[in-house]
Amino acid sequence: MSPEDIVVLPELKAYIDPLTPDEYESLERSILDEGCRDALVLWGNILVDGHNRFGICQKHGLPFKTIQNERFQNMEDIHLWMIDQHLGRRSVSDYQRGVLALRKREIIAERRAQAAAAVQAAKAECSAEAPWDGDTDPAVAQALACSPKVPDEALDTREALARAARLSAGQVKMIETIQQKAAPEVVAAVKAGELSLNAAAVVATLPVEEQQAVAAEGADGLKQAAKRVREAKKKPKADKPAAADEGSLDAAPLASAETLQARVTELEAENERLRLQVKTLQELLAEQA
Repeated sequence: MSPEDIVVLPELKAYIDPLTPDEYESLERSILDEGCRDALVLWGNILVDGHNRFGICQKHGLPFKTIQNERFQNMEDIHLWMIDQHLGRRSVSDYQRGVLALRKREIIAERRAQAAAAVQAAKAECSAEAPWDGDTDPAVAQALACSPKVPDEALDTREALARAARLSAGQVKMIETIQQKAAPEVVAAVKAGELSLNAAAVVATLPVEEQQAVAAEGADGLKQAAKRVREAKKKPKADKPAAADEGSLDAAPLASAETLQARVTELEAENERLRLQVKTLQELLAEQA
């Protein structure tokens, strides 16, 4: 296929975060030295994977190969494929992998909802007709066949997301917080590598206007804001004993002693029960002997 026949859709080109200037320069040098080794992936005449390589080859008049992926049925299939491709690449940052895993979860959840709705509609339509006597209702099977394919992995838990993105559950939680609450300026700092996930998630708990104000001070302002928020969260715990009155201080050890005594009583009862069980088993073994 000639370059003029290939269609570049802005939504697909922008679906994955662009390369940094250094990454783009490195890719360009590699293609100039060794040629475009990896084939561009197409769906019909739509470019799916290889936007940077395609642009570099056009810029320098270099040849390239293409390959068709005929398994795609719609744009969501392409999105899922693109996500899986980038989740496996080492050059993708932790934040980007987390965002991609969250996007995948949204697509899967929507497809599951669509499949469930199609099955319910098929069952409702069949209820007006003669009931199907068999394992699988043909109408239900047809409804599922016509629905978009649902991936096996649901990604419905934070742990599942973490495995898909090769992150910890704690990192996924931070990325969720950033996605939901962070101002665009904070997100940009994370993408640029100027702010850690931890610091960004802390700053994201501030009002948006305050986030934007500290972001205007640059990376150092954001880091200082994260430090202030952490310190503010620690203060109530440090001040609590000083604010307590004398009576409450005396009551705490008493309550603790009572709890320990209750636990001791429970353990003694448990030991007695186990002792009786052992004695009974010994007597049974003696009779069998």
